[in-house]
Amino acid sequence: MPSSDASTSDLKTSGSSGGVQSLERAFDLLERMADAGGEVGLSELSTTSGLPLPTIHRLMRTLVVCGYVRQQPNRRYALGPRLIRLGESSSRLLGTWARPYLQHLVEETGETANMALLDGDEVVYVAQAPSKHSMRMFTEVGRRVLPHSTGVGKALLAHASPEEVRALLARTGMPAATEKTITTPDGFLEALEQVRRTGYAVDDNEQEIGVRCLAVAVPDSPTAAAISISGPAGRVTEAATERIVPILQETAKKLSEVLAAGGLSGGG
Repeated sequence: MPSSDASTSDLKTSGSSGGVQSLERAFDLLERMADAGGEVGLSELSTTSGLPLPTIHRLMRTLVVCGYVRQQPNRRYALGPRLIRLGESSSRLLGTWARPYLQHLVEETGETANMALLDGDEVVYVAQAPSKHSMRMFTEVGRRVLPHSTGVGKALLAHASPEEVRALLARTGMPAATEKTITTPDGFLEALEQVRRTGYAVDDNEQEIGVRCLAVAVPDSPTAAAISISGPAGRVTEAATERIVPILQETAKKLSEVLAAGGLSGGG
């Protein structure tokens, strides 16, 4: 006889997807924990997921044993350290899948192309394709920057709520990288409103004097992602912006499709 712990309903096939229901539920709980800031109580998970407490407790206990969740001294549950390795590997894969699309951007625009993710309160660059110009921009893969001074940061935060944005800025501060850097929350929120209106973000000498960057979010990405091109302000002019932005937007759409398909399509 099965023990009272082992619910056969957890092992059944999910009718909607053909997957294993317990796995679907476990990953859903992990995502809900991430949405809540990484630490939650069982009652919170029950409220947001709609699952009964015994089911959540059983799933969380399994995740704790596997190292993907840990129980805090206050009895709440936090995301565990084994997720870090998965996240790092996933970021590298995203960069690998993105590289042909970034190379396409270089060929079409002539400028260096980047892909960046929002990791906590910071922007991290996960892939780059360099321009063929002798004068070109270079951002090291793995570099972390604050969102308020970058085009990718604006693209990544454009659809976050004002409360979330203000809370992030309060945690990070808004140091000036140049005299053009936005250094007030109200100014940054105005810039995000412009991103929503135009469909793209601009870093106009805000991270580095003499450099302009154009960025767009990757729609429906499994994690918040953006792509950008960057180059000397003398090349990335207003006229060039009108030509480059549609290329960026179309490339982001194609990249979104390949990420949704697990990276199995070709570049373009």
